[in-house]
Amino acid sequence: MNYVGGITTRHVSITNKAGYKSCISLDKIYPNNNNNNNNNNNNDTNIRQLPKNEGLNFSGYIPMDKVEVKYCRSSGPGGQNVNKVNTKVDLRFHLHSADWLSPQLKEKLEEKYKGSITGEGYLVVRSDRTRSQQLNLADTMDKLRLMVNNATITPPQPSYEAVERNRRRHEAAVRERLRQKRERSLTKQGRKEPQYI
Repeated sequence: MNYVGGITTRHVSITNKAGYKSCISLDKIYPNNNNNNNNNNNNDTNIRQLPKNEGLNFSGYIPMDKVEVKYCRSSGPGGQNVNKVNTKVDLRFHLHSADWLSPQLKEKLEEKYKGSITGEGYLVVRSDRTRSQQLNLADTMDKLRLMVNNATITPPQPSYEAVERNRRRHEAAVRERLRQKRERSLTKQGRKEPQYI
């Protein structure tokens, strides 16, 4: 942004199509993307590649050339827009051959999100939240980032005090359940007719 004579100007590059491309467009964020609708080859050389993940660390960078993105008709309300425009986004990648994830992360993702993995081993993320294709693509990317970030979180080990407290609570609950059971048994025995010999 430039401040010239009381007016703030912002650099916007005009593409050869009827429209503009901002500095935060998908081409700038993911320069080596072949899945974009506008395959322009004006990649910036100053965009640095993020380092590879080590262990359970995840930088948040998802290489677009390593995932498959498909668009299809959305479900739900939306009228004619739903019937004519492919706004639903289906993002998938083969989990075991994803070289941008560490082996530990792949194992965690596989055990945590079994329901989202197909029989062929593809992790599938879908979104038809909005009527916009680009917003749904951004939503699927956010969902995928959240899934990977959740897989990186290892639950903390409970302290000895917490384990002991839970054990005492469990034992007290068992004692209370057996006491109530004895009371019900005595109540039912009191309802029976006395047996004379």
